[in-house]
Amino acid sequence: MITLSVVVAVRDGEEWVGDALGSLARNADPGYEVVVVDDGSADATSEVIEDYRDLLPSLSVARNSTPVGLADARNMGVRLSSGRYVTFLDADDWLAPGYLTQLVAAIDGLRCDFVRVDHVQVEGRRRETHRAPEARRNRVLAPRDAILPADAKTMVDYPYAWAGIYRRDLGDLLAFPSGLHTAEDRPWIWRLHRLASSFAVVSLSGLFYRRGMTGSLTQIGDERQLHFFDAYELILDEVEPVYLPKAGRNLCALLAHHVELADRFTPELRQRFDERAARILTRVPEESWASLEPDRRDLLRELVPLS
Repeated sequence: MITLSVVVAVRDGEEWVGDALGSLARNADPGYEVVVVDDGSADATSEVIEDYRDLLPSLSVARNSTPVGLADARNMGVRLSSGRYVTFLDADDWLAPGYLTQLVAAIDGLRCDFVRVDHVQVEGRRRETHRAPEARRNRVLAPRDAILPADAKTMVDYPYAWAGIYRRDLGDLLAFPSGLHTAEDRPWIWRLHRLASSFAVVSLSGLFYRRGMTGSLTQIGDERQLHFFDAYELILDEVEPVYLPKAGRNLCALLAHHVELADRFTPELRQRFDERAARILTRVPEESWASLEPDRRDLLRELVPLS
């Protein structure tokens, strides 16, 4: 029986995917499987993956002839996997030896729907541990209790799918919204916390997350950045009124960040971005703006004047 499935979605990752797969080889266990989805790579990604066949006997690979995006690639990987638990690894990140064993032990011991963990952020030679916002550790909690308050950082502000382990029997709650190429983890984490029954946070930080990669979507100003709005339209459509101020606060903070980086957009894309921003901000309660830093409020005020 397979205990854990590790889903790795990759596109044009020849430079880094070997680091990810090498770290999985150092975490190998007969009860673990690795499912890689090569999402239409046009570089040597597929050849690098094949180099790890002998080191990862549990490796299975699926390839898309054309890219479908991270959300659908991850969904494909989950469908093709069979473990009792599921976790994710991005192709430009890597794991410490023994990390997966500790991750499985945590969810086995706590017997909850999912467990979230800390991670190490990597920028060049810098290493910095980022803690999941929930301070109550090694306790089974109600996921809804970790959404509020609106004006503080909570677990829905920590959406990284790879920072955790999830029971397969969560079913559709593990599915990312189809068609999203960025911000796919935002509606995903909201649904998980609204609809799952139990979770916990443990002080485990064995995942190394590379930040500021040149090819990362966070660094690219193309059409896919508009999927940010699609992601938050989903959230605003689904959340109950009690959570709307939090969802709005979450949206406003991230939108201000996007505006700060708007120079990466072409003039035509910037116009479309501003139009969509103005529309979505009309759905946000005014109290969601109140706790933002003054400079960020000013950025958004240029899009929609406050009353």
